[in-house]
Amino acid sequence: MGLFSSMFKSNEVENEKPNINWVALNEMSQLDEIISLSNTKAVLIFKHSTRCGISSMVLKNFKNEYNLPDSEIELYFLDLIKNRDLSNEIAIKFNVIHQSPQVLVIYKEQVIYHDSHNQISVEAIKNALNF
Repeated sequence: MGLFSSMFKSNEVENEKPNINWVALNEMSQLDEIISLSNTKAVLIFKHSTRCGISSMVLKNFKNEYNLPDSEIELYFLDLIKNRDLSNEIAIKFNVIHQSPQVLVIYKEQVIYHDSHNQISVEAIKNALNF
């Protein structure tokens, strides 16, 4: 889908998309839960800045493209403005440079995909997960 197509898409089409079942990521202890869960299921962390227009656009595009079954991946959403310390800990724990917006996919306790800004792609996530 092109940039202009996604920007001028009608609300009717957007409302037809299923909701994403995010888990709010707002506690340090959740990082240990994510690592443990990743042994049985892929885990995605979406780091979003609520003050950034680019981050909002990337999040909207992600939601429009997203079509993975809940049974295959657990989705966590991190509000960077409210949880910057947690974002910094993610960078340290998973050895990735902090970006915003940013997506990380963790599987078997390892980051198997991470990207930021307009490089975030559901297709790339599917490829990393061999879907």
